[in-house]
Amino acid sequence: MDVKDSNGTLLAEGDSVTLTKDLKVKGSSLTLKRGTMVKNIRLTNSASEIEGRAGGSTMVLKTEFLKKA
Repeated sequence: MDVKDSNGTLLAEGDSVTLTKDLKVKGSSLTLKRGTMVKNIRLTNSASEIEGRAGGSTMVLKTEFLKKA
């Protein structure tokens, strides 16, 4: 399964990505700002989602809002 960022670049385990849009976190008052770096990502079973640590906790992010750093 190929996982691609918003620009079509292939993503792999351990890559670093940056956010391309401010994202509100569900169930929290936290907002992840544009340009936030997420390091050492993990791929999930879905081609449109990755898992990584951002804002002090581990969360699942949609690849349409990410670009490879």
